[in-house]
Amino acid sequence: MNDRSALPADRWYVLLALTLVYTINIADRFVVSTLIDPIQREFQLSDGQVAMLTGAAMAIFYVSAGIPLGILADRGNRKRMIVASLALWSALTALCGLSRNFLELLVARIFVGIGEAGGTPPSQSLLCDKFPPRQRGLAMSLYAVGAAAGAALGASLGGWINDAHGWRTVLVVFGAMGLPLAAVVALTVREPRRGVLDDAAAPQMERVAVSEALRFVAHCPALIHVLAGAAVVTFWGWGLVWWTPTFLLRSHGMSLSTSGAHLGWMHAAGGSAVTLGTAWVMHLLADRQPRYQAWLVAITTIIGTVPSILAHVLKSDQAVLAMLWIFVPITYLYIGPTLAIAQNLVPASMRSLICAFILFVANVANLVVAPILIGVMSDLIGPHLTDAGASLGVALLCSSFTGFWGAWHFWRAGVLLPSHPADGQGRSLPEARAA
Repeated sequence: MNDRSALPADRWYVLLALTLVYTINIADRFVVSTLIDPIQREFQLSDGQVAMLTGAAMAIFYVSAGIPLGILADRGNRKRMIVASLALWSALTALCGLSRNFLELLVARIFVGIGEAGGTPPSQSLLCDKFPPRQRGLAMSLYAVGAAAGAALGASLGGWINDAHGWRTVLVVFGAMGLPLAAVVALTVREPRRGVLDDAAAPQMERVAVSEALRFVAHCPALIHVLAGAAVVTFWGWGLVWWTPTFLLRSHGMSLSTSGAHLGWMHAAGGSAVTLGTAWVMHLLADRQPRYQAWLVAITTIIGTVPSILAHVLKSDQAVLAMLWIFVPITYLYIGPTLAIAQNLVPASMRSLICAFILFVANVANLVVAPILIGVMSDLIGPHLTDAGASLGVALLCSSFTGFWGAWHFWRAGVLLPSHPADGQGRSLPEARAA
């Protein structure tokens, strides 16, 4: 790092502000999963069509423009990009509530992705210039609290407003929440100099092309496993949680307000507790080898996979909710360590782009593969069951086993990670200096 004694005085405020932005990001994305049933009934949609609306509609822009926006964030003013993205996706979320038919809603959801794809990569890059490498695991884990808070808002507040005023009002209200925050960030957050807190030995580049970033990834096996692990764990965790409100409705007869209240507490209390606990553990691991961060994700993912399976096997409502109370909070644990490991493996000039890579693979798994695969599986399984309404539970049960796969990738990443802080190419600093 260039000057370890001169840490930015506003770093904790900036972390809070960007965590709130992330909260709105997740809330606007997650709330649609709470609204699946009323939207499905109004537009008379199949599970496969709903999957296109809740997942693929947003992922289309992530896939097509997420990486170019990551390049832009590595070259331009990150604060302005965050503000513009937040204002854009918030306005478009509100417009979703005004849609008159399924096609209009689908198109609006596609363009919500325009804003959301430009939010997290510049936020991650900016935070790396507010916190030194040894504190980034703590900072990224605290940032991940926004995921828990956003999902809680989407489940509990979204379900309550829907029951009282309908699903359209939910989307208008959620869209309106982000506009004042965009103004606050614009007026109070300062853009830092890139790489100001990095080790002086770390290689830096002025501009990075996608091909150069891909070469970095290709020559860093640990980062390859982090990317693969993030994709699979996101499918296992968030992919299943997308369908959980509908599963509780169909298989256990819970109303959206009831399931939303249960899931809201799981996200708010359980998810926040897990992310805060992860931040504390990451603080303890700050001076340890980075592989322990990857192994933490691997072990906890294995632990969480067991209740994710049981939640779709047990018949008792209380037993299912108890399993979900373990599974849902654990799905948050990987976020902070994954972002911290990846950001510390690459130079400052490509951090937004690498974050965009992570979002690319994670959102393809979460927003395209999981909704469509699970929805189509449910449609195909239904005709072969005595109770066609149980088909979604069977599809979710089969998908639950992917948690073991994701855990293996993080375990391998831990084996391959250097034993010292990385230089941006997956090598330890002593190795880089020798080279």
